[in-house]
Amino acid sequence: MSQSRATKRRPQQDAPDRPARLLAWYDRHRRTLPWRAKAGERADPYRVWLSEIMLQQTTVRAVGPYFEKFVARWPDVTLLGRASLDDVLRMWAGLGYYSRARNLHACAVAVTGDHGGVFPDTEEGLRALPGIGPYTAAAIAAIAFDRRTMPVDGNIERVVTRLYAIEEALPQAKPLIKEMATTLLGPARAGDSAQALMDIGATICTPKKPACALCPLNDDCAGRIRGDQETFPRKAPKKSGVLRRGAAFVVTRGGELLVRSRPEKGLLGGMTEVPGSQWQAGLEDAAALAQAPELKGVGRWHRKAGVVTHVFTHFPLELVVYSASVASRTRAPDGMRWVPVETLDGEAFPNVMRKVIAHGLDL
Repeated sequence: MSQSRATKRRPQQDAPDRPARLLAWYDRHRRTLPWRAKAGERADPYRVWLSEIMLQQTTVRAVGPYFEKFVARWPDVTLLGRASLDDVLRMWAGLGYYSRARNLHACAVAVTGDHGGVFPDTEEGLRALPGIGPYTAAAIAAIAFDRRTMPVDGNIERVVTRLYAIEEALPQAKPLIKEMATTLLGPARAGDSAQALMDIGATICTPKKPACALCPLNDDCAGRIRGDQETFPRKAPKKSGVLRRGAAFVVTRGGELLVRSRPEKGLLGGMTEVPGSQWQAGLEDAAALAQAPELKGVGRWHRKAGVVTHVFTHFPLELVVYSASVASRTRAPDGMRWVPVETLDGEAFPNVMRKVIAHGLDL
């Protein structure tokens, strides 16, 4: 059989006891997570939604402290919906992918204003909310409302592609993976079935050196039987973005730092930053320096040794950092402001700006 025909063939699915095995394993080995309801308890849709938004492209370890901070500050969706976007961005700072924070706030506002503080209990209703796509809607519907649907995250993709030896590469394989993952649902406890697969992917069916001997699905796992389980899921080669370059300007006025807010829309929208140049491929240092803020008393910028590097989803970035100090009564240019250096931790700086500031202030 040709490779092209083999990749289109539906994998075998002749193990009807898999859903029961999954749930039996989960009842013994489920992880304890701050957003997860205890056995026998009903899940809180707010906590499920908040955790799912935070966990997008972020690890459980990184999310834990942020989740605890958010629920301590805003214990329910109504309180979060009444918060300001600036406050939400400040609390989110450091977690990355800041469009999630803006969508989180917009969704809380919508649930509060349009739904009386109650989340819709269907996938269709959830998908109508800002920032909730197909996966997140399925996850909330299954975990919070026990709707019979299977969300497919990275962990579940890995388990399912190995279990059925799915040869088709991602992302084209996603519909087939979804179809096969759904076969692992039993007649009830959809949320527990999904969380069981997530836990197996996180703790047993790991990207490298999976602990197959501990897996409740190992007896009929096609990847394990073939011996090439670590090669799944198949992935198309990644396209690396073109390097962009720019300059950042760290200006102090005594114990204060000059900052501004980025535009609400676009990359790092609404976040706080020090003034800087545009980020462009092939940007020369002289052209970047020409975009420095105009400040009285700055005759020469001091270029810091080295560069700050950061990798975004679609491109890597290199920033040259310039520093300067100005007199105590120097006014901030239009659209900028002075903030005390001692309170910088409370500002909504993305990680790239925290690197810039540390470099510019020799922290």
